[in-house]
Amino acid sequence: MGTQRRLGWMSLVAATTMALAAGAITAPAAHAADDPVEVVVNGDDVRADNVNGLTYKGLGVLSCNSTSNLLMDYKAEHPGRYWQLIRVLFGGKNPLINHVKIEMGSDTNTSTGSDPATMRTAEELADASRSPGFQLAADAKQVNPKLKVSILRWVMPQWVQNEWNKGTGADEMYKWYKETILDAYEKYGYMVDYVDPDTNETRDPNEAFIKWYKNAILADTDFADPRYGIPAAKREKAEKAYHNIKIIAADENNTLNIGPSMLSDAELFGIVDAVGYHYTTEDRHDGAAGSDTNLPYTRLATGENKYDEDKEVWYSEGTASFGYTDYRVNNTEGANGTSTGIGGVQSALDLANRSVKSYANSKRTHYIFQPAIGSFYEGAQYSHKELVSARDPWSGYLHYDAALYVMQHFTQFARTGWENDTNTAGIWRTVPEASYSGVSGTVDLDGSNGAPSYMTLADPRKKDFSTIVVNDSDQPKTYRIKAQNMRLGSDPTMETWETRGPDAGRPYDANFKRLVDEIRPGGDGYYTYTVKPRSIVTLTTLDKSHDKATKQRLPESRGRTVLDTDATGKKHNTRDNVLYADDFGYEEEGKVRVGTGNGAHKASQPYLRSRGNQPRYMVDQTGAWEVGEDTSGNNVLYQYMDQSMKDTGAWNSNTPNTTVGDFRWENYRATVDVSFPDPDGGLAALGVRQQKGMAISDAAYNVRIKPTGAWTFYEYGTAVASGTVVASDSYRLAIEAKGATITTYIDGKAVSTYQDPTPQAEGRVKLGTDFHKTAFDNLKVEKIDGYTPYARAQLDNMDSSVTYGGTWNRNAALGDAMDWYRSTSTSTTAGASFTVPFTGTGIDVIGGNNGTAVLDVYVDGKLIARDAKTAATDKRLATYALRGLPDGAHTARFVLKSGKIVLDAFNAISGDVDSTVDTTPIRGALEKTGRPARADYTADSWALFDSASSAAKAAVAGQKGLDAIGVEQITDRLEEAHDRLVRKDGTAAQ
Repeated sequence: MGTQRRLGWMSLVAATTMALAAGAITAPAAHAADDPVEVVVNGDDVRADNVNGLTYKGLGVLSCNSTSNLLMDYKAEHPGRYWQLIRVLFGGKNPLINHVKIEMGSDTNTSTGSDPATMRTAEELADASRSPGFQLAADAKQVNPKLKVSILRWVMPQWVQNEWNKGTGADEMYKWYKETILDAYEKYGYMVDYVDPDTNETRDPNEAFIKWYKNAILADTDFADPRYGIPAAKREKAEKAYHNIKIIAADENNTLNIGPSMLSDAELFGIVDAVGYHYTTEDRHDGAAGSDTNLPYTRLATGENKYDEDKEVWYSEGTASFGYTDYRVNNTEGANGTSTGIGGVQSALDLANRSVKSYANSKRTHYIFQPAIGSFYEGAQYSHKELVSARDPWSGYLHYDAALYVMQHFTQFARTGWENDTNTAGIWRTVPEASYSGVSGTVDLDGSNGAPSYMTLADPRKKDFSTIVVNDSDQPKTYRIKAQNMRLGSDPTMETWETRGPDAGRPYDANFKRLVDEIRPGGDGYYTYTVKPRSIVTLTTLDKSHDKATKQRLPESRGRTVLDTDATGKKHNTRDNVLYADDFGYEEEGKVRVGTGNGAHKASQPYLRSRGNQPRYMVDQTGAWEVGEDTSGNNVLYQYMDQSMKDTGAWNSNTPNTTVGDFRWENYRATVDVSFPDPDGGLAALGVRQQKGMAISDAAYNVRIKPTGAWTFYEYGTAVASGTVVASDSYRLAIEAKGATITTYIDGKAVSTYQDPTPQAEGRVKLGTDFHKTAFDNLKVEKIDGYTPYARAQLDNMDSSVTYGGTWNRNAALGDAMDWYRSTSTSTTAGASFTVPFTGTGIDVIGGNNGTAVLDVYVDGKLIARDAKTAATDKRLATYALRGLPDGAHTARFVLKSGKIVLDAFNAISGDVDSTVDTTPIRGALEKTGRPARADYTADSWALFDSASSAAKAAVAGQKGLDAIGVEQITDRLEEAHDRLVRKDGTAAQ
């Protein structure tokens, strides 16, 4: 349906053009706190006949490049928590998310990891169940049958790429798309709603192929091919649905070319139903007013173009909130070192401003998160950039960020989605004349200038409206809103719903999405309300005061239990010597419920079938990792990506590797059987203590072996040792990491022992290959007698339980993805201190440091280390590690004596130690230090020695939780304290 031309709207376009040209919107002036913002919501501006461009579709989620990989494990291990997540994000009368966008994988790394290719060869039958995005959409339709599903590509499988490079690959591309779409239709019952035929984040839209693809869809009548698996009775329905697929183009990043092309090309305009682009809030505004390059996306959305037709305009990929809002509220980035609360650059309020400004400046009515759900291991590129964190499927831990409450300010106070063909669904319209944003920036937005930022949504019948106001500044802002030509009824009361950070002494979430006021218009017809600093407010004429869904709190996160199972890998068990095991048979796993029938019902499916044979708990960085049968009929894990599949245009090019486990694992032995079914060769790799990165060389210690028997041991990517064993088709690889000693075994025999002077202490297990089919079996991760197996828990540097004294810069805006939750606390001021409560036998101080910091360390009020040196470390590594404490609750206080310290996180070390540890070194140190007389020494030096001596005596008496590293540290602290004794006459102890 088209829209009628309106002179008032054209005047607004012209005014906006002049403002943009003058820089008034992109670089707004500061606004005084006492300068009220007047907003008129005029019913004549509510365009009920605009059914595409100005209907508010709400929010979407992008599933791609491993971001959803662990979700299927949540569904299998904690189905209650998984289906609760589905309801929170997609369910209810006012769903938060209305759209699942799927970036089809090619087994290559296009960002944080790889998604499986649905077709690895032209002959292989498509399998959409490999990709968690297709199943996520199927499950979401259980609670939101109107959910939209779209697909696009970035990197294509090699069999498509080969032909595409020749300029003749259109048929292959079409085959890949079609067979994937129809496989999802056959398995889950839904037809994809939108396809972007072009390359993700192109800068030069392939308009010819977009046209060709749409025409190929319309002309296609072949739905009987047995490859599609569609029963005869369903083919007519499938064909009709397939022909109704819409086109979205062109998912550009850094360019804005498809909009002008559509305005100048009538055929392209008719073919493309929606336009989308990434990571900017802005429209184009070059050329003369009214030209195809001047506000093209605004003109597409409003229908104010030569075709008199409106088109959907999407923010088709954007970020969610960076880090955890409950941590970043403790930053010091506000005025005079105050907190910015839930605001600041890359915060929850920044995210709200992106929705407002992208609408105000380019009329985009749909925002898609990349990702909304972070379900891949931390340490990959772009970590902590999501609304929900789902990274521990064994524990069921889910972190629902406060940004969800912020975004509900848009979706819970309007009817969102897509209007129907008869324009009777009642989807609310955006109102351009009652929407504006003057905050700074185009990607990461800064609202500290105090400029107005607001967006208005209205019922197409003009009976209600909601204005969302974002104030990401340190000053209050007054808004005066007037309704004209609206049919509000006899009770024009306006509710005010607010979300902001906590007041002093109040819980973190005390001010999240609360009804704070009910106001009525004054004698002049204006509603007046002052919006608090660092807050978002929805001013609505809807009556939501008694609505349970609006008041509903988000689920609690629960604890992050360390992955410690029995020998099945299924059941939590801390009493045996196994940390984790996987024989890839999965007899211990039950059936899994999967959404089918286009959301009509769920079907129980066998574990492997339900997930396209994807292995448990593994996040692929590169490669085609899938469970299959070996020649004996037993399940093994294969990496299938071989020489025929490898030459793809991956963004992050690495050899195949996958990651499994818990970042808190410390001292353990990892073992796996490897074999080489590819007669042309191969390579198998096993790595341990991986914290970050996306290559096999990002495991701190890794061994690689070929069928020839040639092996090499690496510290990260540097070869440390190499050799040759007898050539074989199979080997058993093992790496034992205990403290700084790393031993490699092949077929049970130690072939290398490496003593690392600056060890990486913790991390997951990695498997890797080259580009040959390779098999893995009987993965086992075991504890080591006498050594602590893992850190019990982690605290972020901005956790509210961590306290600081002195001068600190505590930063979260524009933080690094390799810093936990993108936050750090930094000091260079002597005397600055930090205090950390924890439970365990020790604590790691983690952060990227230059090694200049010198610390005094107190535990439970006693000085235990004076002038302790720190190590120069990369991010996520321990710059200082304390061990040997009695297992229990402690408080550690660290005082900076000199240098610079950067704090990222703190790991509390578990006291779960198998077997009795040898305390002979401590006994030797006690004998060596003897029994000095307290009266001979200064009180200060004696206090340190007395503390160390008491700890040593307690250790040899049988200290619970003591491990070999603790023995080393207790010994060293005692000897150092003795050497530091100072006689009262000023001489040192002998």
